[in-house]
Amino acid sequence: VQLVESGGGLVQPGGSLRLSCAASGRIFRINTMGWYRQAPGKQRELVATITTGGVTNYADHAKGRFTISRDNAKNTVYLQMNSLKPEDTAVYYCNADIFRSYWGQGTQVTVSS
Repeated sequence: VQLVESGGGLVQPGGSLRLSCAASGRIFRINTMGWYRQAPGKQRELVATITTGGVTNYADHAKGRFTISRDNAKNTVYLQMNSLKPEDTAVYYCNADIFRSYWGQGTQVTVSS
């Protein structure tokens, strides 16, 4: 199983980005999918998760600004990020629960003017 993220980049404060993560390989069923992030010198932290049925959970820092969604037919999870702040700068990692936890390689998000 592989998870491949895309959509990161450099954006100005107040801007938006949409991250995508596609799972491939021998997949029967993906349970919870999610996004985490790790800023330099900090631990990896939760951004948001979404169950197969669409139940979402957000970290406080993401509430009201970020939206997680998924396309089960495409084994893909998305993260729409709006009103980005410099403190959102981090490597964003996709996670998928497919009988065990799988991680993507990460995509860099930099919020700077």
